Amino acid sequence: MSDSIGRIKGTKVAVVRIPRPEYPNKPPFHPSQCYEEYPFAGHLYHEPNEVYDGVRRLFISLGLDSENLGTPDWNPLQHTIEPGMTVVLKPNFVLSRHSEGKDLFSIITHPSVIRAIADYCWIALKGHGRLCIADAPQYNCNFQEILEHTGLSDIKRFYERFKGPRVEILDLRNYWSKRRHFPSMLIPLPGDPLGSLTIDLNRYSMLIGKRSPEKFYGAVYHRKETFERHSGNRQEYEISRTIMSADAVISIPKLKVHKKVGVTLNAKGLVGIATNKNLLVHYTLTSPSEGGDQYPDNLLSPMEDVLLRIERWMYDHLLAPRKRLLEYIHRSMYWIHHHTTSRLGVTVDDRKRLLDAGNWYGNDTAWRMTVDLVMLFYFTDTLGAIGDTPQRRFFSVIDGIIGGENKGPLTPDPKPCGTLLAGDDLIAVDLVGTRLMGFDPLKLKIYRHLLENPRFGIQSLEDIQVVCDHAPWRECLSNSTDTFLNFRPYPGWLGHIEIQPKKGENVL
Repeated sequence: MSDSIGRIKGTKVAVVRIPRPEYPNKPPFHPSQCYEEYPFAGHLYHEPNEVYDGVRRLFISLGLDSENLGTPDWNPLQHTIEPGMTVVLKPNFVLSRHSEGKDLFSIITHPSVIRAIADYCWIALKGHGRLCIADAPQYNCNFQEILEHTGLSDIKRFYERFKGPRVEILDLRNYWSKRRHFPSMLIPLPGDPLGSLTIDLNRYSMLIGKRSPEKFYGAVYHRKETFERHSGNRQEYEISRTIMSADAVISIPKLKVHKKVGVTLNAKGLVGIATNKNLLVHYTLTSPSEGGDQYPDNLLSPMEDVLLRIERWMYDHLLAPRKRLLEYIHRSMYWIHHHTTSRLGVTVDDRKRLLDAGNWYGNDTAWRMTVDLVMLFYFTDTLGAIGDTPQRRFFSVIDGIIGGENKGPLTPDPKPCGTLLAGDDLIAVDLVGTRLMGFDPLKLKIYRHLLENPRFGIQSLEDIQVVCDHAPWRECLSNSTDTFLNFRPYPGWLGHIEIQPKKGENVL
């Protein structure tokens, strides 16, 4: 059980800067120096591996096992990991390619960061235990491509050469789809070998009392499943048993913006522990004046509103039933609808499309789902019961060597930052990461509500101590003017998340 929550004053978050914002490109990403504690002597690269060194510097900055630093006995993760434990490394593997041809590693965690952390997990396990790299990416992520692009299989094979913990790589999804979420395209997957755990947050859910639950939209077209599982006091999620049965989870998200909640760090990255993404409520249909948050009031012209309603009707009646015949009817109708309206010049403005589906600062749904995930991740035991204290140990390293800005989280512009962050309080690490991105953490409902909940210990930005060799960054949480890394928000968040919004900037 973690002791990280409750240690309020002086909760540390370490930040290191890498001189060159570049990743090593040769798996399995050995270090370039034989550090005293390195367990695989002789397996080094001649080319510099500044990422590995940066992860190590994070541990040093946090003062982990400082009495043994510089000796073969240095074991910085011993406060989180003990021999015999099951340890899960939870990266962000949302997609296997960047649809605009840009750097994939502006979207997903780079394997060199995973390898460095895995080595220190290996040290802490002392030859006994289980080490899993596990995530549930988006439905259209090709996991085989992930393995090819990241070299994770090379990392796994490297560890297999030595006597020690069993290393596994797990795709936690039950299916994937090459392109669209159509019945004819779904490809079954083995999923989590331990299966899924159904958790009813009940009164602990932030979705309790949410307006218009009948309009909830999850991850895919069959909305009935979504609102039936989030109706009244019933607030159910299906979560990976491998994650929930782990003794310790090391969260390794990306530093990037998000269209529905503002940023993707540890909290929003927890969507990757859900095995049924359709139980994750992403937004509420229609505009705020009609009880939803799908798009802002007065955004659409009357014709654009009609077009979106036609599309929604086809989703609900032709795709939601998950029948192939109806799918093919939808394809035909959509083709006719799309080409007819395009030829007539009747379309929805592309800039307005960017805000559709809850992709704007007024989304009052996705942050609630995210806070729910944090709650169950921290406090739910292996049987689904909600306790009063954390049920597993945590640590986080955020990969900000290359971040993602603008149209994140799925098609971001790469943002070279050369930055890594770490700490054993996931919320504290998120707050520091958000501020260094140039945003005000208190403008994000996720973090505002987590700070208001005494269960999570930290209740003020003043409770966090930032440890960094760059003096201005040490004071980032009390600095109300500097933009630091100066990330560009998702278009629907421009002017609503920045510490100092740029005047005149707006998507429309």
